[in-house]
Amino acid sequence: MAARSIGPLGAGLAFALLAQACSAQAAPPSDPSEPAFRSLYRELVEINTTRSSGSCTQAAEAMRKRLVAAGIPEGDTKIWAPADRPNDGALVALLRGRDASLKPLLLLAHIDVVEAKREDWKRDPFKLVEENGFFYARGSSDDKAMASVFADSLVRYKHEGFVPRRSIKLALTCGEETPEIFNSVHWLTKEHPEVLDAAFAINEGAGGELDKQGKPVALQLQSGEKVYQDFALSISDDGGHSSRPKKYNPIAQMGAALAREAAYNFPIAVNPVVRGYFEAQSKLVQDPKVAADMRAVLQPKPDEAAVARLWDTNPSWNSMLRTTCVPTEVNGGHAPNALPQHVTANINCRILPGVPVADVQRALAQVLDEKAIKLAPVGEIGQSTTPPPLTPAILGPVRSVADTLWPGVAIVPTMSTGATDGRYLNAAGVPTYGMSGMFTDAEGSHAHGLDERIRVKSLLDGRRFLYELVKRYADATGG
Repeated sequence: MAARSIGPLGAGLAFALLAQACSAQAAPPSDPSEPAFRSLYRELVEINTTRSSGSCTQAAEAMRKRLVAAGIPEGDTKIWAPADRPNDGALVALLRGRDASLKPLLLLAHIDVVEAKREDWKRDPFKLVEENGFFYARGSSDDKAMASVFADSLVRYKHEGFVPRRSIKLALTCGEETPEIFNSVHWLTKEHPEVLDAAFAINEGAGGELDKQGKPVALQLQSGEKVYQDFALSISDDGGHSSRPKKYNPIAQMGAALAREAAYNFPIAVNPVVRGYFEAQSKLVQDPKVAADMRAVLQPKPDEAAVARLWDTNPSWNSMLRTTCVPTEVNGGHAPNALPQHVTANINCRILPGVPVADVQRALAQVLDEKAIKLAPVGEIGQSTTPPPLTPAILGPVRSVADTLWPGVAIVPTMSTGATDGRYLNAAGVPTYGMSGMFTDAEGSHAHGLDERIRVKSLLDGRRFLYELVKRYADATGG
């Protein structure tokens, strides 16, 4: 997952972006469609879609069956997978709109999940458990919550006879968690680009923040994300007996170079979405010193000391402000009584939008300052894209729907410091925004970890939010 950059924010939107929660949350009406949603959610969560032993295709077929049963023509649904990857199927379905000349709205969610071992969990990770106000299971949050809501929304629209102005396209995809093996969004944008083509897409990447009393205080809206790139480091020598040390030792050379890299900070670069984020957060944080530091990083010359203090408080804040590169693996030596012959290391970089990977590689080579070390990017070079703008057409419906559920909640623009499938869509020319309406407390959802969870109320609130938001986007006038 999972985990943000935009074009200039209009002055007329500033108040909406920074509005603070100021009144009680409206109690939602009883919803007779909720039991059907719970059934769909349970079915999807309880289908194992891990890389090792699960099947995305099984989950995709289950959701396809529900859509067809709701009245969506079977011909408007299809499971997409390479011939040699039968378990990596992605469902793409279409709810046809009134104006075929308009590009559709794309609802994107991945249905694959991170591995989970039963012996490590308090509960069976592939049985949905409702307990103490939470749903527990692998994928209960990441990302089967949004996948279930999107599939459920299409079922509801069909049952209600809702025909939007522009078509609504649903894509439940596979491989977001293991893109180094296979990712269906990447595959589709390369091999079948028309399948995911859309006016814009709604994706994971942003949720909401609850205060200590469980009250929603900030609804996030994600635009843009950092570029993921690994770099492989290697150094070799002919080795020898450890009783006859040489002046140069590959382990020592690699260690010294990595120490220099760890001490280096890439320059601070505040893009428009990061500026909007810190402006909003500075009005929401309780500690006045933290608020002051947030304002200090937004000055024409950002305050490095303020960034350092924010880094201590929340590492994500530092990551939003600069490209980061960190050593994640080191391997070397072959015997305790022998000089090392080979040493390798991996540096993982999360690169700000607009910064070429080649520039980061050159900077790393200078910082490592060791000619004997070979430095090369790993895998396909990450693509840097321009974050799509948060225009009134995008922000307006978010503000309107949010006000009905969480009156006065702050809308906070964010840039993802992790990686989502949005990177492939943005690179393919489909503007992609992260928005879920699903709030978490400071402890979070435990996504990728043990006992993954989501608040029952947060899931149901997110369902209401996305259902209404998608209707407004799909029925809006304009191209």
